[in-house]
Amino acid sequence: MATQQDLQDLLRLLTVGRKVPMMQAMTQIKALQAVDLRSIKQIAESPLKTVESAIVDEKAARALQSACKAAVKRGDLGASANKRPAPQAGPLAKRARTESGDGLISGPTDMTPQELERSLELPLSLDEERMAATVLQTNRAPLVLAFAVELLRYTMPEQPLSSRLSLGQAVVSANSRSKAVNIGLEKGPSADDEGWGEGQPRVRVLGREVAVLKRGGYDWRGDENVGGGDSEAENTPSLRVTDTQSTATTATLAESDSSASVPATTNNSGGAVSSGPVWAVSQPTSLKSSTFVARAAQISSPGQRKALMESLFATVPSLKTATHNAWAYRLKPPGTFLGGRGREESFDDGETGCGDLMLRVMREIGAVDTLVVLTRWYGGVMLGPDRWRLMRNCVTGALSERLRRTGREVALGGEAVWGLDLEAARAAATKSGGGSNGYTAKHQQQQHVVGMQIHTPEGARSYLLKSFATAPPPLQDASPAGETASPTGKTKAPPKKTLKALEAEKEENLGLLLGALRLLFDSWADHLAGPELDRRAWAWYLVVRPDVDEGKAGWGVKGELRLADILNLRRKA
Repeated sequence: MATQQDLQDLLRLLTVGRKVPMMQAMTQIKALQAVDLRSIKQIAESPLKTVESAIVDEKAARALQSACKAAVKRGDLGASANKRPAPQAGPLAKRARTESGDGLISGPTDMTPQELERSLELPLSLDEERMAATVLQTNRAPLVLAFAVELLRYTMPEQPLSSRLSLGQAVVSANSRSKAVNIGLEKGPSADDEGWGEGQPRVRVLGREVAVLKRGGYDWRGDENVGGGDSEAENTPSLRVTDTQSTATTATLAESDSSASVPATTNNSGGAVSSGPVWAVSQPTSLKSSTFVARAAQISSPGQRKALMESLFATVPSLKTATHNAWAYRLKPPGTFLGGRGREESFDDGETGCGDLMLRVMREIGAVDTLVVLTRWYGGVMLGPDRWRLMRNCVTGALSERLRRTGREVALGGEAVWGLDLEAARAAATKSGGGSNGYTAKHQQQQHVVGMQIHTPEGARSYLLKSFATAPPPLQDASPAGETASPTGKTKAPPKKTLKALEAEKEENLGLLLGALRLLFDSWADHLAGPELDRRAWAWYLVVRPDVDEGKAGWGVKGELRLADILNLRRKA
């Protein structure tokens, strides 16, 4: 049976060894798969007629089979030949296993998701006094990237740092391409306009839509403790028993919220609530002494909501000690299945934005006739944008368990994604001689997603680390600070910094910049919905970006960035 590595090897042989354009290679791989040829070895050992049945051009089919035989003879088939490449030194030698929505690997497979995210961590300083006095020298593109990476912590909190870096670089690439066309440095439509991103999902970042690739199977979590730890859940027997329902391993535990313990009640409208509502429960999740847990149950009318919650609190008394018990429900429109919006309502119970978040997750999953209750015990420490991710994970967990119990298919939103590098994909195809005009959007829709080019998080991180130098002091008639006068009256420039010292200074400056942006977004996050925060973020960038000449004269030119200007944009208390 062919493996995913076999598929990756075959793609590499076609695009690198045979110089086949990426889109044409995708077509050939799909045709080969149709005749059950899924690896280089299978193609090498199969009859030529079988290969020709997939590759219509006889000459191309023979050439492909010859190349596959040569590869088998050399033994350079990667994991499919049980050979592993020699280990490389350095923390970035390992790369995480990432897969497309079709389960096809788009990178090497050594580093775990947690290891990858730790390797990409960025510096952060929240020293406001230093920020207020700091002036950086940079150009505009890396500032866009910094804005995007921090903004996504709030607008897409489910995305890990690797995804935020990739998405931010995708925005920078799209903005730079658009600017280059506007000032006459480049001509023609973009790769996106030509349909290279056709059929891929899209997200909006800083007002610009970018094509993305879902990272199916990328299971990432932050520093939170899921399902255990020194949380309120561990110390409350009734909560501990109820939460074991989410594993659904023991029938008696699964019934702890069922009819055996919940009396029949009536709703405010006089209608009966069926005895024994069954609540699907997420794993309790703790971070910095705060604990979250979500529950989901069936509801068929708005009047049932109060009685359902009263029965839940009677069954699990520890919920009454929680800081917040937010809720939301969605009902399908009368007389239809899923058509229309139906009835929706939510209540934050002091957890700002929680109700809207729950409704958004329910829409993504397609959950209707469902009531969700999200409980939080506040631990005394503000969580910042991490709370959005924790709340989403808990709500998703409860809804997933409820849909699993009812036999519904679960189509979850909020997956981690990569930002697609469409310009690089087109450039690679053009360089190989395939061009781009021959591939219409309709043709691309028929392609199997395999080996698509992405904006790498390592590249985006490296770009940030080297882009923010300290601005030189303004020219003065007197000796500038740091310079000393010689006996002849001339000034001496301060000694030049070593390369290592300059790199350390830039890293420190990046930490101050990201800290200023975090303080800015923190001040607004609880008062603006995600789309509005995204819109304002672009406006804030336009206010603080370096002032450079317009047109070609200002392309790539550096200017001054005052962090005090970013701090001044914070929401006034």
